[in-house]
Order: sequence, then C-alpha cells, then structure tokens
Amino acid sequence: MSRPDHALVSGDSRHGDYRHSRGEWWCENAWTGTGPVRPGVLISVEDGRFAEVREAPRPSGVPVLRGLVIPGLANAHSHAFHRLLRSRTQRHRGSFWTWRDLMYRAAHRITPDGYREIATAVFAEMALAGITAAGEFHYLHHDRGGARYIDPNAMGEALIDAARTAGIRLTLLDTCYLASDVGGVPLTEAQVRFGDGSGEAWAARVDELHSRHGDEIVVGAALHSVRAVPVEHAPAIVEWAEAHDAPLHVHVAEQTAEVERCLAVHGRTPVGLLRELGVLGPRTTAVHATHLTAADIADLRTSGTGVCFCPTTERDLGDGIGPAPALLTAPHGPFGLGSDSHAVIDLFEEARAVELDERLHRRERGVLDAATLLGAATLGGHRIIGRPDAGILAVGARADLVAIDLDSVRTAGGGATVETAVFAATAADVTDVVVGGRVVVADRHHTTVPHVGRRLAAAVSSIMEGAA
Repeated sequence: MSRPDHALVSGDSRHGDYRHSRGEWWCENAWTGTGPVRPGVLISVEDGRFAEVREAPRPSGVPVLRGLVIPGLANAHSHAFHRLLRSRTQRHRGSFWTWRDLMYRAAHRITPDGYREIATAVFAEMALAGITAAGEFHYLHHDRGGARYIDPNAMGEALIDAARTAGIRLTLLDTCYLASDVGGVPLTEAQVRFGDGSGEAWAARVDELHSRHGDEIVVGAALHSVRAVPVEHAPAIVEWAEAHDAPLHVHVAEQTAEVERCLAVHGRTPVGLLRELGVLGPRTTAVHATHLTAADIADLRTSGTGVCFCPTTERDLGDGIGPAPALLTAPHGPFGLGSDSHAVIDLFEEARAVELDERLHRRERGVLDAATLLGAATLGGHRIIGRPDAGILAVGARADLVAIDLDSVRTAGGGATVETAVFAATAADVTDVVVGGRVVVADRHHTTVPHVGRRLAAAVSSIMEGAA
C-alpha cells in the first residue's frame, strides 16, 4: 500500500488540534456512506473537514489510498479498562456475574496514571482497527475507598489525555453509578469508587469537567443502568443532558436477571421504567437492549431512542441476541455498534455479528444487508455519541478516512464492495487511517504511539500482576 504523504498534514496530533489539518488523497475505491462503491474518488480536506469529494482521475503527485476507503468507524460503547480482562475470563465457565467480580478487582488496581496508560494503548488499538471516534462509558471516577482525588475528574482527564495521544476523537459519557441493585441497595466495597453520592453531586462534578473542554471532546451523560441509579436520582442526569444538549446513554436489559429484578421491584421492565422517568428520546441510547418485550421495542422505536449493540461482548458473556431487525425497522432511532468489554476490538466483526447472530436465531440468511450494517458502524455510531457531522464522506463532514486492504488472505477476490468490508475484512485489514485530515495510521503503523502491542502488554502486566 502506498503511504500517504505526511507532509500534507500539519499540527500536533497528540493534542487533538484538528482545526488546521488539511490534505488531499485519491482513493482507489470509496464508499461514501450512501449508494454504491465508487472508483477513483478525489478527496480534499480543509480545517479538518471534507472540502471536496468527487470522482476524478488521479492528479499527479497526490497520494493514493488503495483498496476500499470508507468513512471512519465509531466505537459507540467502550469501557477502556475492561481491555485488562481479555482472555483472563475464559479460564473457567463462569457467568456475567463472575466476570463482573474480576472486573471489580481490576478496577481496584487502577490509578489515574495507570488509567491513562492502558487507555492510550486501547485507543491506539482502536485507531489501528479503523476507529476514529469512541464513546467511553466512564464510571471509574474516584480513588480506592471512594475518596475524591484532588481533581475530582482526574480519571476522566486521564481518558481525555489518552484519546488525544492516540489521535482519536472522544465522547466521554460520564456515568452516574449510585447503587448495587434495583431499589437503591447501597454500593459494595468494590463499587464505591464509582459513586458520587447523588444525582445532584454527579451533575456538579460533571459540570466542572464539561466547562474545561471544547467541541473536540464531547462530554455526555450516562445512567449506568436501572440497577445502579435509583429512580429519585435519574431526573438530575436527564436534566443535565437536556441542559447541555448532550448524548445520554444507559445499559438496558442486558441480562434476564436485571429484567426480572426490575419487574419485581418496580412492576415495569427496564425500558418501561426509563419511559416513565422521561429518559427515552432522540438524545438517549439504550446499550445492549437484549431482552426486550414487544412493548419495549415499540417504546424505543416511537420515542426515537437510539440503540447500541455490542455483539462480541454479548456473546462472550452469554447475554443473548437482541432484536436487531425490529430496531432497524422504521420508525427507529439511530443504531450503532460498540466493542464494550473489548473481547476483541473489531467493528467489522461487530457489524457482521449482528447479521450472523440473527441468522442463527432465525435459521434464515440475508436479514440485514451489508450497507445497513456498515452504516451502523460509521454514521449510526457517530450519531449516538453526539457527533452527527462524522461517519460519512461528504463536503463539510469531519475528514475521517479508513483504507481496507483488498488483497489480504481474507479479502482477496471479493472485490471493492461493501459486502467484502462487512463479511470478509477484519481490523487486521485496515492499512491507513485519517482522523480530521491528519494521518494517524500509515501502512498499519500508528504514527504517534509506537509498538502498540508492547504498550498494551506492559500496561496490562503492570496493573494485573498477581490478579486472578
């Protein structure tokens, strides 16, 4: 693959300044986000946004992006520190709840510096996989024992620094986590790092974080789940999101035990309870949405609530298969994809899993087409993390580009099609990534974070040494 000319871009990607980035590329083949793949597409960038996208012969001297170029991928649901658990939870049969116990032990070990290091490596891994923006569902707020750091947002700032270093765009979904179970059961010792004490205290802390950052960092809101936010505290989070026009995410109906407990305590499903609390709506995204009733599906669709599936995590934990076709039938809100616990970081795998899981469930092929699935990984994901101006190759949109090798052992012979991207390619086939007009990955190498694999190994080892 030809390397893009780094002289065409300017500025310091470590600090996430995309305002002055510019460049020009000729794409051998490009899928703009709508319509068919187009051959020979010339793209120019000014101030980090597309200034021109048109079919044209390659001008002399313009660098080439070979293979198939698509818009940047959006990882709409991430827990960066869960990357520490990859492979470690496969040694015994277990369940979601035993997996959660090890996750708590990992969380107990993390300091702000350690968080910054593991997140930098994870976000760099995402960039290598073609992910140009991530929605980080962040609830690891405080020190061990629940004590506040001198800067109460030290952990959030560590994530923001990590994303800047790795060169991806971040939506920090600051998460309210106040209880250990439905009905306001107090936090356990393992969970006290997550809690702010009340919805109002959460909002005060997040207000201060929000005031520090401009539009390159979107500070959004999240209710962890109906288990973790008692009903009397939910309004403070909803009101904060409304006041700041911010995205609002919530884990919904991930396990049957959650649904059963919510029915026992509130007489409502999690979706039904969120509807009554005024949580649902176009600003909101229901993450997982695995175990839904027909009424739940109707509530999500008619309210315009977005949905985010994380199939590799949902199957890794044995959670189940969510009703994707019903949630992608009009009317519906935006639909995105996430890698969640990072069992793998591969949005192509997440996209095809939506369809392949449905095939197993229905014993029927071709339920969702490739363009719909890739649209969820690009434009849909960007919409639900509060970035509707990305995920598409169009004039005025954020200038994010991902080149896919069409000559690898996985993709060879498939041609420059959306089907090749979704049903054949993997993250390993991403060769070059441009974020806001700046080259972040060139010839499968990260331009600002060298030796990502080694950095991941060192970060995991330093935090998990001696853990089960």
